[in-house]
Amino acid sequence: MAYQAGRQRSQPRPVPESLEAQAYLQDYATLLEAVPFPSVVFDHRWDVVLSNAAFETLFEGVGTHPTAMPGDNFLRFVLFHPDAGSILGEHESSWCLPMLAHFAAAVERHGQDRGLQSIRRDIAQDPIMDAAYRHGLPHWIRAVGPGAVEHDGAVRPLVHPDPRWGRTDCRIVDDTPKTLQNMGYTRMTLVLREAVRPVAGPPRKARTTRNGAAELRAV
Repeated sequence: MAYQAGRQRSQPRPVPESLEAQAYLQDYATLLEAVPFPSVVFDHRWDVVLSNAAFETLFEGVGTHPTAMPGDNFLRFVLFHPDAGSILGEHESSWCLPMLAHFAAAVERHGQDRGLQSIRRDIAQDPIMDAAYRHGLPHWIRAVGPGAVEHDGAVRPLVHPDPRWGRTDCRIVDDTPKTLQNMGYTRMTLVLREAVRPVAGPPRKARTTRNGAAELRAV
Protein backbone atom coordinates (compact mmCIF):
# COMPACT_ATOMS: atom_id res chain seq x y z
CA MET A 1 0.00 0.00 0.00
CA ALA A 2 0.82 3.56 -0.46
CA TYR A 3 3.85 5.37 0.78
CA GLN A 4 7.29 3.90 0.28
CA ALA A 5 9.16 2.78 3.37
CA GLY A 6 11.61 5.31 4.68
CA ARG A 7 9.80 8.36 3.31
CA GLN A 8 8.04 10.60 5.79
CA ARG A 9 4.82 12.36 4.94
CA SER A 10 4.39 16.04 5.74
CA GLN A 11 0.89 15.26 7.05
CA PRO A 12 -1.01 12.13 8.14
CA ARG A 13 -3.36 10.42 5.72
CA PRO A 14 -7.08 11.07 6.35
CA VAL A 15 -8.59 7.96 7.94
CA PRO A 16 -12.33 7.25 8.39
CA GLU A 17 -13.55 6.72 11.95
CA SER A 18 -15.56 3.58 11.25
CA LEU A 19 -13.68 0.31 11.78
CA GLU A 20 -15.63 -1.21 8.92
CA ALA A 21 -14.56 1.62 6.62
CA GLN A 22 -10.95 1.23 7.72
CA ALA A 23 -11.09 -2.49 6.97
CA TYR A 24 -12.55 -1.74 3.54
CA LEU A 25 -9.70 0.66 2.80
CA GLN A 26 -7.14 -1.92 3.84
CA ASP A 27 -8.61 -4.42 1.40
CA TYR A 28 -8.96 -1.75 -1.27
CA ALA A 29 -5.28 -0.92 -0.86
CA THR A 30 -4.47 -4.54 -1.74
CA LEU A 31 -6.59 -4.21 -4.87
CA LEU A 32 -4.96 -0.89 -5.74
CA GLU A 33 -1.49 -2.39 -5.48
CA ALA A 34 -2.40 -4.99 -8.13
CA VAL A 35 -3.06 -2.25 -10.70
CA PRO A 36 -0.05 -1.73 -13.01
CA PHE A 37 -0.83 1.93 -13.71
CA PRO A 38 -0.50 4.90 -11.32
CA SER A 39 -3.64 4.99 -9.19
CA VAL A 40 -4.58 7.18 -6.24
CA VAL A 41 -7.52 7.70 -3.88
CA PHE A 42 -8.08 11.18 -2.42
CA ASP A 43 -10.74 13.08 -0.52
CA HIS A 44 -12.54 16.30 -1.47
CA ARG A 45 -9.45 18.32 -0.53
CA TRP A 46 -7.25 16.09 -2.72
CA ASP A 47 -5.53 14.78 0.42
CA VAL A 48 -4.22 11.36 -0.60
CA VAL A 49 -5.80 8.41 1.21
CA LEU A 50 -4.23 5.56 -0.79
CA SER A 51 -1.77 5.28 -3.65
CA ASN A 52 -0.08 2.33 -5.31
CA ALA A 53 3.55 1.61 -6.14
CA ALA A 54 3.08 2.71 -9.77
CA PHE A 55 1.94 6.12 -8.55
CA GLU A 56 4.97 6.43 -6.28
CA THR A 57 7.28 5.42 -9.15
CA LEU A 58 5.86 8.09 -11.44
CA PHE A 59 6.72 10.82 -8.95
CA GLU A 60 9.78 9.30 -7.27
CA GLY A 61 12.16 11.87 -8.74
CA VAL A 62 10.45 15.02 -7.50
CA GLY A 63 12.21 17.11 -4.91
CA THR A 64 10.95 17.58 -1.40
CA HIS A 65 8.38 20.27 -0.72
CA PRO A 66 6.81 21.22 2.63
CA THR A 67 3.18 21.24 1.41
CA ALA A 68 2.98 19.98 -2.18
CA MET A 69 4.21 16.39 -2.33
CA PRO A 70 2.15 14.23 -4.72
CA GLY A 71 1.63 11.54 -2.10
CA ASP A 72 0.21 14.10 0.35
CA ASN A 73 -2.09 16.34 -1.66
CA PHE A 74 -2.34 15.91 -5.43
CA LEU A 75 -3.91 19.32 -6.11
CA ARG A 76 -1.16 21.12 -4.23
CA PHE A 77 1.42 19.15 -6.18
CA VAL A 78 -0.08 20.15 -9.53
CA LEU A 79 -0.38 23.81 -8.58
CA PHE A 80 2.60 24.51 -6.34
CA HIS A 81 5.41 21.99 -6.75
CA PRO A 82 8.26 23.37 -8.90
CA ASP A 83 8.89 19.91 -10.40
CA ALA A 84 5.28 19.29 -11.48
CA GLY A 85 5.88 20.61 -14.99
CA SER A 86 8.74 18.17 -15.55
CA ILE A 87 6.33 15.21 -15.20
CA LEU A 88 2.93 16.59 -16.14
CA GLY A 89 3.18 17.59 -19.80
CA GLU A 90 1.50 20.78 -21.03
CA HIS A 91 1.37 21.59 -17.36
CA GLU A 92 -0.72 24.74 -17.51
CA SER A 93 -3.43 23.86 -20.03
CA SER A 94 -3.71 20.11 -19.43
CA TRP A 95 -3.29 19.93 -15.66
CA CYS A 96 -3.37 23.28 -13.83
CA LEU A 97 -6.48 24.78 -15.39
CA PRO A 98 -8.64 21.64 -15.14
CA MET A 99 -7.54 21.19 -11.52
CA LEU A 100 -8.33 24.83 -10.75
CA ALA A 101 -11.78 24.29 -12.25
CA HIS A 102 -12.37 21.28 -10.01
CA PHE A 103 -11.07 23.27 -7.05
CA ALA A 104 -13.53 26.08 -7.78
CA ALA A 105 -16.37 23.55 -7.83
CA ALA A 106 -15.18 22.08 -4.52
CA VAL A 107 -15.12 25.54 -2.94
CA GLU A 108 -18.73 26.06 -4.00
CA ARG A 109 -19.73 22.82 -2.28
CA HIS A 110 -17.49 23.05 0.80
CA GLY A 111 -16.81 26.75 1.15
CA GLN A 112 -16.08 26.59 4.90
CA ASP A 113 -13.65 23.70 4.68
CA ARG A 114 -10.37 24.78 6.31
CA GLY A 115 -8.22 22.68 4.00
CA LEU A 116 -9.75 24.24 0.89
CA GLN A 117 -9.50 27.69 2.44
CA SER A 118 -5.79 27.08 3.01
CA ILE A 119 -5.30 26.18 -0.65
CA ARG A 120 -7.23 29.29 -1.69
CA ARG A 121 -4.96 31.46 0.46
CA ASP A 122 -1.89 29.96 -1.18
CA ILE A 123 -3.37 30.62 -4.63
CA ALA A 124 -4.01 34.22 -3.60
CA GLN A 125 -0.36 34.65 -2.60
CA ASP A 126 0.73 33.99 -6.19
CA PRO A 127 -0.51 36.99 -8.26
CA ILE A 128 -0.35 35.14 -11.59
CA MET A 129 -2.13 32.04 -10.33
CA ASP A 130 -4.70 34.16 -8.49
CA ALA A 131 -5.44 36.11 -11.67
CA ALA A 132 -5.76 32.85 -13.59
CA TYR A 133 -8.17 31.50 -10.97
CA ARG A 134 -10.36 34.58 -10.68
CA HIS A 135 -10.31 35.91 -14.24
CA GLY A 136 -8.63 33.52 -16.67
CA LEU A 137 -10.39 30.33 -15.58
CA PRO A 138 -13.96 31.43 -16.45
CA HIS A 139 -12.75 32.63 -19.86
CA TRP A 140 -10.90 29.36 -20.46
CA ILE A 141 -13.95 27.26 -19.56
CA ARG A 142 -16.10 29.28 -21.97
CA ALA A 143 -13.50 28.87 -24.71
CA VAL A 144 -12.89 25.13 -24.41
CA GLY A 145 -16.30 24.04 -23.14
CA PRO A 146 -17.27 22.42 -19.84
CA GLY A 147 -16.15 18.97 -21.02
CA ALA A 148 -12.52 20.07 -20.99
CA VAL A 149 -12.45 20.27 -17.20
CA GLU A 150 -13.63 16.70 -16.69
CA HIS A 151 -11.01 14.26 -15.48
CA ASP A 152 -12.65 11.01 -16.53
CA GLY A 153 -11.70 10.14 -20.09
CA ALA A 154 -9.28 13.02 -20.55
CA VAL A 155 -6.02 12.22 -22.36
CA ARG A 156 -3.13 14.24 -21.00
CA PRO A 157 0.63 14.19 -21.63
CA LEU A 158 3.21 13.25 -19.05
CA VAL A 159 6.87 12.29 -18.83
CA HIS A 160 7.48 9.00 -17.03
CA PRO A 161 10.89 8.37 -15.39
CA ASP A 162 10.87 4.81 -16.74
CA PRO A 163 12.32 4.92 -20.29
CA ARG A 164 9.86 2.23 -21.35
CA TRP A 165 7.23 4.93 -21.17
CA GLY A 166 9.20 8.16 -21.38
CA ARG A 167 7.32 11.07 -22.92
CA THR A 168 3.83 9.70 -23.44
CA ASP A 169 0.14 10.23 -22.79
CA CYS A 170 -2.21 8.89 -20.15
CA ARG A 171 -5.95 8.53 -20.10
CA ILE A 172 -7.46 9.55 -16.79
CA VAL A 173 -10.06 7.07 -15.56
CA ASP A 174 -12.32 7.86 -12.63
CA ASP A 175 -13.29 4.39 -11.43
CA THR A 176 -14.65 5.20 -7.98
CA PRO A 177 -16.87 2.47 -6.49
CA LYS A 178 -19.98 3.43 -4.56
CA THR A 179 -18.44 2.57 -1.19
CA LEU A 180 -15.58 5.00 -1.74
CA GLN A 181 -18.02 7.64 -2.97
CA ASN A 182 -20.02 7.28 0.23
CA MET A 183 -16.82 7.92 2.19
CA GLY A 184 -16.25 11.11 0.20
CA TYR A 185 -13.31 9.68 -1.72
CA THR A 186 -12.40 9.61 -5.42
CA ARG A 187 -10.13 7.15 -7.21
CA MET A 188 -8.14 8.34 -10.21
CA THR A 189 -6.04 6.05 -12.41
CA LEU A 190 -3.58 7.22 -15.08
CA VAL A 191 -3.69 4.59 -17.84
CA LEU A 192 -0.35 4.97 -19.59
CA ARG A 193 -0.03 4.70 -23.36
CA GLU A 194 2.96 3.36 -25.24
CA ALA A 195 5.09 6.25 -26.43
CA VAL A 196 4.64 6.74 -30.18
CA ARG A 197 5.89 10.28 -30.70
CA PRO A 198 9.52 11.07 -31.55
CA VAL A 199 11.67 11.72 -28.53
CA ALA A 200 12.18 15.45 -28.16
CA GLY A 201 14.61 17.34 -26.01
CA PRO A 202 14.49 17.28 -22.22
CA PRO A 203 11.22 18.58 -20.75
CA ARG A 204 11.21 22.25 -19.95
CA LYS A 205 11.23 22.76 -16.22
CA ALA A 206 8.47 25.00 -15.02
CA ARG A 207 9.55 28.45 -13.90
CA THR A 208 9.14 29.08 -10.21
CA THR A 209 7.96 31.98 -8.15
CA ARG A 210 9.83 33.44 -5.23
CA ASN A 211 8.21 30.99 -2.83
CA GLY A 212 9.30 28.02 -4.95
CA ALA A 213 5.87 27.16 -6.37
CA ALA A 214 5.36 26.24 -9.99
CA GLU A 215 4.50 29.39 -11.93
CA LEU A 216 1.34 29.52 -14.02
CA ARG A 217 2.45 31.68 -16.91
CA ALA A 218 -0.62 32.16 -19.05
CA VAL A 219 -4.23 31.20 -19.56
